[in-house]
Amino acid sequence: MKFRPLHDRVVVRRVESETKTASGIIIPDTAQEKPQQGEILAVGPGARDEKGQLQALEVKTGDRVLFGKWSGTEVKIDGQDVIIMKESDILGIIAA
Repeated sequence: MKFRPLHDRVVVRRVESETKTASGIIIPDTAQEKPQQGEILAVGPGARDEKGQLQALEVKTGDRVLFGKWSGTEVKIDGQDVIIMKESDILGIIAA
């Protein structure tokens, strides 16, 4: 990827959700909700505080995260659909 986010922004790729329910019913594409989980592809250097000090981000490239349904801005970079959002839009990191 040839994109570097600025400040406290991150680039997230949505992780595909299951297309089948636990009971085996296949969910068509039109009825599926967008997944709220993703993988961090790139992170910015961090935000500056009141004193001008750089505050590093909590997330790093490769982390799986959970984010709000309407978080960020969807864009296409290098032919890939990604979301650019602020770190504050991320609800948490999913532990492996």
